[in-house]
Amino acid sequence: MTDDPAALGPFELAFPGPLRDQLVAAVLSGAKTSTTGLYDPDEKLPAVGQRDALLDSGGLVVAVVETTDVRVLPLAEVDLRHAVDEGEGYRTVAEWRAAHERFWHSPEVLADLGDPAFRVTDETLVVAERFRVVELVDHPYPYPYNGETKD
Repeated sequence: MTDDPAALGPFELAFPGPLRDQLVAAVLSGAKTSTTGLYDPDEKLPAVGQRDALLDSGGLVVAVVETTDVRVLPLAEVDLRHAVDEGEGYRTVAEWRAAHERFWHSPEVLADLGDPAFRVTDETLVVAERFRVVELVDHPYPYPYNGETKD
């Protein structure tokens, strides 16, 4: 591994489970090179050039990804290229948005936000991040890294 595993932050897509497994597979295949999250002013934005550990549903590091672009923008301004590059088969921004609204309005997200009444609007700020895989992990290991690998 070229990066110090202990220095990598986590790169987590969705919540552990089938959706995360699908998204991780899309990243590993090269189909997924962008992701979108709700903007939280209390969270540090990823920096271009930042490398993180892509985690699967079991909390294992399966790849190292590098952020190549970060934009904070209103939900209504997410473009088709970004939507398509999420690697989930979206053909239109409307399809992309409907799927993301279902996720962001899900019980898991609402519980995580601590706001059961939360709803996105055109003005809701999102973080549109682009990334690339810089290293596939041959022997996935638990995060945070403790010096051991799992075969």
